[in-house]
Amino acid sequence: GRYKSRLCSTTDSFIGLTVEQKCELSEQELAEVKDKTQKIKEDLEQTLQNLEAVIEEADVWWTDVMKAIRDFEKDIISITSSKKGSIIAPEKLLRYMEEKNHQRDLLRAKLCSRNYLLKSYKKKLQQQLRQVHEQMGEIPREVHLQQPQVRSAKYQEKIDEKNQELLQLKLTSGKTVQVLNFYKRKDTMEMSTSLMKDISPRKELLKKIESETALVEEQQAKAESMNWQLWSQLSDYGVPSLLSYVQKQMAITDLRNSLRAWERKVVVAEV
Repeated sequence: GRYKSRLCSTTDSFIGLTVEQKCELSEQELAEVKDKTQKIKEDLEQTLQNLEAVIEEADVWWTDVMKAIRDFEKDIISITSSKKGSIIAPEKLLRYMEEKNHQRDLLRAKLCSRNYLLKSYKKKLQQQLRQVHEQMGEIPREVHLQQPQVRSAKYQEKIDEKNQELLQLKLTSGKTVQVLNFYKRKDTMEMSTSLMKDISPRKELLKKIESETALVEEQQAKAESMNWQLWSQLSDYGVPSLLSYVQKQMAITDLRNSLRAWERKVVVAEV
């Protein structure tokens, strides 16, 4: 409508133009409309490329987030769910957070170096563009010069966002470390109390075992002395000869016969 109104105003003010002049004027207007349409088309294509890049970056970021969630569930959640893992879970979580912070620092350094390279590349391209236009005797358009600046600003914004996320993660990590230290101290106190409760009966049992050990050692010493005496007696023991044994047996037999004879005499005498 704007171009139509301009054309109508031009035709109204220049009614006395010839047909050739009207054709030239129409061609100029058509060329301007085509240039502006082409410019709008290029801007739209650039915007579309930027949106596609943002979508691709979001997909990559979402993939990294899902991978981090899976790693966290695999390394931390699976350990804390078990009874044995409740003791080592704080240390595991601390190592996990320190590793993630280190990875964030590396990513930040990588983005900073990439930004520095892009800035140097932009300056190089601007110098080449100025040299080309100076050789051609033309002045570069401001739009083309501003495009690298816009891209650099976008990269700088992304770097700032990453830095903010890194700072937030560091704050979260600090709070997590404080909470873990609190629970670690709490678990240590509870464990110490339970150990003290277990130590007192074990001490009593140890005293009882020591007294029983002393008694057993005393009995062992007595048994060893008695055993030594028996061994000494056994070493001094001598077996009598066979002839003396037969003589003693005969004497015992004679004594028994004599005893029976005297018993009969006593019975007769009593009668």
